[in-house]
Order: sequence, then structure tokens, then C-alpha cells
Amino acid sequence: MGTLAVRTARLVRHEWSLAVLGSLALAVLLTWPTLRHPASTIPQDTGDPTLQAWQVAWGGHALLTQPWNLWHSNTFFPEPYTYAYSDTLLGYALFGMIGSGPEAAVVRYNLLYVLAHALAFVGAYALCRQVGAGRAGSAVAGAAFAYAPWKLAQAGHLHVLSMGGIALALAMLARGHGWSLRDGYRPERIRPGWAVAGWSVAAWQVSLGFGIGLPFVYVLALLCLGALAGYGSTWWRRRSRPVFPRRLLVADLGGGLAFTAIVLLMAAPYFEVVSRHPSGRRTVEQIAMFSPPLRGFLTAPPESWLWGERHAAARDQLGFAVEMTLLPGVVLVGLAAAGLFLSAWRVRHRVALAAGVLVSVALASGTTLFGDGRPGYVTLVEHLPGWDALRTPGRLVLWTTLLLGVLAAGALTVRETDPSPVPWWRRPARLVLVVPLLLVLLEGVNRTPHAEVPPQPQALRGVTGPVLVLPSEGTREYHVMLWSTDGFPRMVNGGASFVPPGQDRIRAVSTAFPYPDAVAELRAAGIRTVVVLTDYVPGTPWQEVPGRQVAGPGVRVENRPDGIVYHLE
Repeated sequence: MGTLAVRTARLVRHEWSLAVLGSLALAVLLTWPTLRHPASTIPQDTGDPTLQAWQVAWGGHALLTQPWNLWHSNTFFPEPYTYAYSDTLLGYALFGMIGSGPEAAVVRYNLLYVLAHALAFVGAYALCRQVGAGRAGSAVAGAAFAYAPWKLAQAGHLHVLSMGGIALALAMLARGHGWSLRDGYRPERIRPGWAVAGWSVAAWQVSLGFGIGLPFVYVLALLCLGALAGYGSTWWRRRSRPVFPRRLLVADLGGGLAFTAIVLLMAAPYFEVVSRHPSGRRTVEQIAMFSPPLRGFLTAPPESWLWGERHAAARDQLGFAVEMTLLPGVVLVGLAAAGLFLSAWRVRHRVALAAGVLVSVALASGTTLFGDGRPGYVTLVEHLPGWDALRTPGRLVLWTTLLLGVLAAGALTVRETDPSPVPWWRRPARLVLVVPLLLVLLEGVNRTPHAEVPPQPQALRGVTGPVLVLPSEGTREYHVMLWSTDGFPRMVNGGASFVPPGQDRIRAVSTAFPYPDAVAELRAAGIRTVVVLTDYVPGTPWQEVPGRQVAGPGVRVENRPDGIVYHLE
């Protein structure tokens, strides 16, 4: 028993145990009050978060009950491939298998919201530790990556906040290949198992969505090309092949091929959606609406406790503040600037990191770079496969934040030339390194609103599909999608960045419901149930529907406290 206690104590005191536990505690604290009422409130608003709560729930439900129909969700009936109408968060499907119904979906979303911040911290911390940074510098990079001010504007976009897998995958791949910024390539440190783990985490990250995942795919491709070029140049200079174990080669080939296969499998339904609905393809004009000016990278969103009010005037000059307030952090930028001159990294690595920061800012500027984004983001839209699906270039600031974090970590890492232990009287002096961490965390303190989630109406409980829920427009569609997690009936309702022609036609017809012609057309479309939510129809094109008399045969009306259910028998 004593031995078990000693081992447990060692495990708890281990650096990685402390990093994980600390990241969880910070995530709960810095996302508060997300977990105060996890079953009834949701961060930011009830728009995109309720859509994403449904996405996680559908992924889990489909994989448990009908995996062959995963991409053909219960929404947008009778359209196919409707799960691919937006980023899917499919990688969270395991969480979607736990619990059922709208309330469970909201709790699940809130837990993932907190865990996404914790994973971002751990991922960046692990990456910086692997490349040679000290604990304090790595903690600063982790805090900046997880709680940068710009991320507060994305509180309603879980697929954007879920970026910790990027840094973690890079850390695992670097560890597997025995590579770091401080020591370069060390064959004796090669660990093929870590390389496989890195490719696996990278594939999982892509499964969360291409909005963040597609640029990551291209970054990995560039890193692979760079590694091959470096390997070839070393071979050429030394006329001897560098040590590259066969086991690592097998791990990379297997992991890389599996990663590529998953990317292609994920991409296939999206290409199918675009071929069926060309209006879903992004245009340069749409991208221009979300492209930030350079001053956006120095402006914080209103949800920032420290900078929100101070940057109000600057935000007023931005066209779409949610996607244009991209401040990585004043403290982070200052530390990264210091890291250009005083750092544990070699000069060439500092220059490379700084170049990466400039390139990422240039691409995140979208069409504002050089006036039209050429060369730049628009060039990628025109020539790289899949890039035309990304309409929000500013989200590439995540790469700016990560690279700034690595630069800052180098500035806070002291090179130890003397291998002897640090004298006890010098150890308290190192506590000063906690100050930058506290300042970075201070910039991440939020004022994010938490909205009450509309409860599921009684009129929707136990309905059978295919069903049309009225009113059918705007944000209410996301609420209906969330409510549909109670059994997942097939339904015409659904919200995305484009409107399928079939859904648009049914909506137009339904404004004349329950007149006989409208009933006949809905029946012909395969709809068997219409639910009118009487509390929500005032002020919509369907406000007169509840007062109309049913004139045609074969329609059974069921009155419920908050709605009317029409059975088109």
C-alpha cells in the first residue's frame, strides 16, 4: 500500500500530470460561468452553439445506430449529405454517444467548450517543451494559444476553438522524429510510436472540420516537403545518408497514408455537396466581407475584460468585428519581439519563426493584402484544392498566435551551460518568470455572455417524421435542430450558410398551410407531420397559420399547450 501511495504521489507531481490538471483548472476558471448552469445556458448566443450541439449529438447517434447514413442527417429532408453542410465536429462523436435529448446535448457542448481550451493549453505547452523551451516559457505559450483575446470573439464557434490538436500533433511528430529547435535532429531520440500518435491526432483534428483543419493539412504537407529537402541536402553535403531508422520510415508511411485516407474520406461528402449546390462555394466577394485590415490584429473583441472597452473605437471602424478583432495579446507580442533578440533559439530559427508570423498575418488579411489579396489568400483560393471553401481568412491568426508563442517561449528559456544543480538561493529568482504567465492570462479574462437555451416545446416531443416545423427561418432553425436530438426525426428544417432550393420551395409553400393546395404539395414532398409553434410564429410569414381552418380531408389536428401538430394522413 505504501508503494502504491508513493507511485501515486510521483504521478501527481509529474510535470505532465501537473500540466494537464493545471490546464483543466485554468479552463474552468477562464471560461466561467460556462459550468455554472451547464444544462440550461450556452456561451455567446443560441445561434451557432446550438447548431454545434446538434452536430456532436448527431455524430454519436449516427455512429451508434446507422453509421452507413452518417452523412445523411435527419435535417434538410429530403436532401442527402446534409451533415456536410457545415463543419461537423465529427471527432467529438464519442461524446455524442453519451446521453440523449436536447439537455444532454447542451451539457455535452459546454463540457467540450471547456475541454477545448484545456487541450489548446496542453498542446502548445507540449510543443514548446518538445522543441526545447523551459517550463515557464512553455506555459506562457500554452496560455496564449488557449486564451488569446481574439478567441473570445469565437466563443460561439467550437470548431474554431478546437485547435489544440494542431499543436499536440506537431509536438508528437517532433518527438517521434527526435527533433527540437535547440538540438536539431537527434537519431538516438527517435520514437516511431510517437510519430504514429502524431499522425493519429492530426487526423482527429481534421475530423473536427476543414475550416481549421484544411490549412493544417497544407502546413503538414509543407513540413514534409521541408523535411525531405533537409534530408536530401544533408545527404548531398556529407555524401552519406543521415540516420533514418526503418521503423520510423514505416511509421511515417503508415501514419501519413492513414492521415491522407481520412482527409479524403472527410472531403468526399463536401465535394458532393458543392457539386449539388454550387451556391455553397465561397466567392472572392464573400471572402472580402470577412477580410480584416491590419489594424484588426491590434484590436480586441468586446468580450475581452481587459481590452474590450478600451478598443471600442477601433472596433467601430471594422466592417465585421467578430471576424476582424484578431489581437493575439499585447504581452505575447512584446515577449515574441524580445525573443527575436534574446532567445534560447538559434538566429536562423528566430528568423524562420518571424517569417512564419508575417506570412500567417498576410494570409489572415484575406483580400485586404495589397488591395485584392494577390499574391496572398486569393491566390490560394484560385489554385489550391478546397481553399475556396474557407470564407474567414482571419482565423488563420491561430498560426500567428502559435508562432508568437514559440518565439516568446524562447525568450523565457535560459540556456544552462553549467550542468551542476542550481543553488537554492537562485531558485526563488526564477519565480519572476511567473509574471509573464499571469499577464497573458489576464488578457484572456472573458466577459462572454451566456444565453439561456430555449427549452424543447412540448409540441415537438414524440413527433414522427418527416416533419416540418413552423416557423422555419433564421436562428430558430438551429433551435429546432437541437430539439430534434429527442429521437432525431427526419425534418425539413435545418440551418447552414446556404439555403437548398428544395427547402426554400417548401418554406414558400408552407406559408399557405393548411389550405388544400399547400397540404397536397407538402404530402407530395414526403412530409407527414407539420408542427406550428404558436409562441414563435407572431411576426413571421406563418403568423396566420394557427388561425386557419383545415379545409381538406385527411388532416388530423392535435392541439398541444405550446403548438399545433398536423398529421397529414
